[in-house]
Amino acid sequence: MAIISRGFAGRRSAPGAELPPGQYLTTDFPVLSAGPTPHIPLHRWEFTIDAGGSTLKRWDWKSFRELPTESITVDLHCVTRWSKLRTIWEVVSLDVLLADVKTHLPYAMFHSYGDYTTNLPLKDVVNKQAWIAFKYNGADLEPEHGGPARLLVPHLYLWKSAKWVKGMTLMPHDKPGFWENLGYHMYGDPWKEQRYSEE
Repeated sequence: MAIISRGFAGRRSAPGAELPPGQYLTTDFPVLSAGPTPHIPLHRWEFTIDAGGSTLKRWDWKSFRELPTESITVDLHCVTRWSKLRTIWEVVSLDVLLADVKTHLPYAMFHSYGDYTTNLPLKDVVNKQAWIAFKYNGADLEPEHGGPARLLVPHLYLWKSAKWVKGMTLMPHDKPGFWENLGYHMYGDPWKEQRYSEE
């Protein structure tokens, strides 16, 4: 795994900033990935919602970009202990994507191009808590940061905000995703320092 790529200058103090315990502030945007960066042509990109065997909703890039969007400003907290404050994104809310989906299934597994996965309780991706982001600081999202589109769940550690996202599977029970299978916490609350499974 490439631990840290270009654009990371190290620790900085955070005067006046309220950070989760154990975090330090950076003004850079470090790039951490568990494998090579996928480059997905827009004509091949899609996002699906399924319940195991059946596809409930599907968007290609054109229909996804026709959905209502919003601009949000959020703080990011990485499990490797850096935090980046007041990041600006253009996004589609998961509330929009799930608006017509009727389900009693309480968990979701998010899937990415490149076969990355991460699990989340469904209650953590609704009510203005999670988005699919496609622009950062006014520019199209670069592949190294998850472009053309990534999941954004800023109240949890950043590994839960899957890069290169392509869909979500609704599930009756929680299951570990990529990093969770390797010992990361099943939930990942930065304010509780839920970095690893024993914490």
